[in-house]
Amino acid sequence: MRWNARAYDSSFGYVSAQGAPLVELLDPRPGERILDLGCGTGVFTAEIAGRGAEVLGIDGSPAMIEKALSLHPGLDFIVGDGHDFTVAQLYDACFSNAALHWYSRDPDAVIASVRDALQPGGRFVAELGGAGNCSELTAAVSTAWREYGLREPALPWYFPTPAEYASRLEKAGFTVRLLEYFDRPTPLDDCPNGAADWVRVFGASLLEGLPPDLVDPLLRRVNELAAPALRRETGWMADYVRLRFAAVRR
Repeated sequence: MRWNARAYDSSFGYVSAQGAPLVELLDPRPGERILDLGCGTGVFTAEIAGRGAEVLGIDGSPAMIEKALSLHPGLDFIVGDGHDFTVAQLYDACFSNAALHWYSRDPDAVIASVRDALQPGGRFVAELGGAGNCSELTAAVSTAWREYGLREPALPWYFPTPAEYASRLEKAGFTVRLLEYFDRPTPLDDCPNGAADWVRVFGASLLEGLPPDLVDPLLRRVNELAAPALRRETGWMADYVRLRFAAVRR
């Protein structure tokens, strides 16, 4: 997927703001070597580095890495796929916020790559979308596509149940120390066009290949379908469900 780094930071800054408690769970320490997997524009990479850790930010989007390098010129960032990245030296911890659900092709390969990058006792601290995440949004998308005679959209995300992801971690050689699963209704403050704006940023791949004159009416229909559940007097909401965990490599 191609990311618009400017839109991601300016219009969807809540992705970074909502992840703040995760850094406290990571508890980065001076001198530690830490990976930030799916680092985006480097917001948390910089915060972790500010605690005295040596951090490497990894993201699959060249646009995100380019923006991260421009915003944080003293930090290290590389383009890399979460499914099969490798590192030259073992790390003390891996941090990931709102990224693991994008690595949908092979979640086990991602976990294995993280394990291989950590020294024994290394921490894996992350938050991702859990089962039921964006269910109203994706239901509206599926219905709109069907009404317009389009093929069922291939959703690009992986939203596991707590039991499923804990099992994957344990089988890969991690001990799960903490796992939280919770609703997080999130205001889409910078989405004047509601669910349609959300789809344009986070579901852009769903629009690829569609006739250009079909996109606007299709997204208007998504808004109509999603509005009863997600539009409030104060504005639009995203029906987020999050899965947060801390695990240790055995």
